[in-house]
Amino acid sequence: MSSDFLASYGGQTTDQLIELDQRYRIDSIVLAFEQGIQQAAEKRPLTQEESYVLAVEALEREVNNGGYSQFFSNSSSEWADTIAAALRAIGCPKTADISAKAVANREDEKALSECDERYYANDEPIADRLFDWIKRNRAQVKLG
Repeated sequence: MSSDFLASYGGQTTDQLIELDQRYRIDSIVLAFEQGIQQAAEKRPLTQEESYVLAVEALEREVNNGGYSQFFSNSSSEWADTIAAALRAIGCPKTADISAKAVANREDEKALSECDERYYANDEPIADRLFDWIKRNRAQVKLG
């Protein structure tokens, strides 16, 4: 596995991004998928699979930077009703359960703090599972 970070999405197709997995860190490739899907969203409706990628990436970015309260207070909150299903779809049931509890208790700072602690202690490799899921669902994740 490479330690090189893919700086940004550069107009690649889905297959071209997938093929970069030997040259770049998986988390950076998944970030490029997020950027490419966001560009696509300006031109067309997203597939459910593309929405799942955006939901999972929003969760990762926000919770890792400020916890679930940040996830709910930023624009990422648009994914609150989708996040548990997205996480289950990609094979992260523990994170899905934690996130479902956070969604159900989004106004309770103590409950959110407990969810934060469980999230940070969780051993599910979210980026790796998301990347594998994108590979399996590449026909529904259209870039380039």
